Amino acid sequence: MQKKTDPVIEVRGLCKRVQDATGELTILDDIDLSIESGSSVAIVGASGSGKSTLLGLLAGLDSASSGSVRLLGQELTGLGEDERAALRNGSVGFVFQSFQLMPHLTALENVTLPLELQGGMTSRDTASRARALLEQVGLGKRTGHYPKLLSGGEQQRVALARAFVTHPAILFADEPTGSLDAATGHAVIDLMFEMNRANGATLVLVTHDVELARRCDSTVTIEAGRLA
Repeated sequence: MQKKTDPVIEVRGLCKRVQDATGELTILDDIDLSIESGSSVAIVGASGSGKSTLLGLLAGLDSASSGSVRLLGQELTGLGEDERAALRNGSVGFVFQSFQLMPHLTALENVTLPLELQGGMTSRDTASRARALLEQVGLGKRTGHYPKLLSGGEQQRVALARAFVTHPAILFADEPTGSLDAATGHAVIDLMFEMNRANGATLVLVTHDVELARRCDSTVTIEAGRLA
């Protein structure tokens, strides 16, 4: 059972290797990492260093070649794909650079989707919670709009509302401002940190932005697949 004093993420000897035309390629090599509950951690490094791969492994979106990842007290290596998905659905939120909204769903429907997948709530309650989150991110009057009718900043705000609607224990963010202009990006980041503090969640983000990394409690630097 997960204790409040336990790390929410604990990594030991993590390696990721893939096969390409030249043979085996090591993406990550012997990563040890511990992330405490309620902290904010930035993962930084040059393009191709393995940052996003590490994030995917921490979140259980990908499987390691060797080593171990414990997420919220559960060893991911021993879980099947469906079991990892169930763990993420109940405890993890995501914000991606490319928003990853469902184009055929309205803003409101995009935000209610994780609650519907989770189950246990009535349609009225899921819609009510989703509307409250969209109000919080400043989109209370855009709930019926489809993604193509929203600006990039508005789409990322919908993605934030969707990420927090299940009250996740951990929020993973992969270059959350990479598709936004500077002013819009700063506004979205301010909102993300504000919502994260309000929810008491652990924040793990990948970024090239030095100023954004400085706002986090700690920074993890990846160089050529290893911790710097």
